[in-house]
Amino acid sequence: LQPYESAILGSINLSNHVTRESSGHDPFIDWEKLKITIHTAVHFLDNATDINEFHLPEIAQRVRKTRKLGLGVMGFADMLINLRIAYNSSEAFNTADQVMQFIDNEARKASCKLAKTRGVFPYFEESILKNYGEEFHTRNATRTTISPTGTLSIIASCSPSIEPLFALSYLRKTAQFEMLEVNPLFEEVAKEEGFYSEDLLRKIALSGTLKDIDEVPNHIKEIFVTAMDLSPETHVAMQAAFQKHVDAAVSKTVNFPYSATVEDVKKVFELAYDLGCKGITIYRDGSRTMQVLTSFKREYVKEQKNEPKDEDKETFVYSSNNAPTIHKKLHTFR
Repeated sequence: LQPYESAILGSINLSNHVTRESSGHDPFIDWEKLKITIHTAVHFLDNATDINEFHLPEIAQRVRKTRKLGLGVMGFADMLINLRIAYNSSEAFNTADQVMQFIDNEARKASCKLAKTRGVFPYFEESILKNYGEEFHTRNATRTTISPTGTLSIIASCSPSIEPLFALSYLRKTAQFEMLEVNPLFEEVAKEEGFYSEDLLRKIALSGTLKDIDEVPNHIKEIFVTAMDLSPETHVAMQAAFQKHVDAAVSKTVNFPYSATVEDVKKVFELAYDLGCKGITIYRDGSRTMQVLTSFKREYVKEQKNEPKDEDKETFVYSSNNAPTIHKKLHTFR
């Protein structure tokens, strides 16, 4: 982005674009539905560029000269789960490549269509796009980016951005509340496969991963991998798969265990550069006294060490399938 410039952001919930043709068929990506969503989103975001009120006239002028959009995605991990694809598989990387290439191409087509009725962006003649074919005569200088969708994904009840599941059960913290979240897709699959039980959910919550849970079949364990189950290299490779087809940058966190070293971090930064990522973010678990997402396993260990706790804080037990309920002093998981 240039000085005073910004992009109007929007994110497509990919989990809503997986469907079954009929009972008994394997799930598949509904490409036609995704195409319609992309074209609608580009139209919407272009309208928002004009309607939006900016704090400074310099921002308004710059934004409306380039009309950059930031159309991205969320719910990617949920899409993979619905497709029964493991996040750390070659099929997942191929899916990321195909989906983002499709979004990039259709967003450009939608922007070209708008340009025919509304005109190209005012700075078009000063841009490199004037040197390309008519398919790059767009209403918007850029169309795609992948931004963090922490709050958006809570509202939409889907996994954030292109991130893997953080955990199957975890605490989401704010200054006033703690929310105990249980992944609804895992709960649904557990019931379908016949291994669901309340005791199992509690066991998984304390473990933080399915790796050592004998009651869960191996083919389910492969699909429901979490952020800390994945190697840092896998995180970067997934970011790079999306970055190939994104105009701007991709926001993605590489999760490190508490034991990570400076050398481990250095390797990830160098790998991100080699794979063509425009930026990289890492987070070492436990590096801050309070972090937004916390696995139960680490919280449970902290309590055993008798570290201070806020006994008056309210804890929300949350699932997207039901409204939050409040529990005072949820000692077991705090």
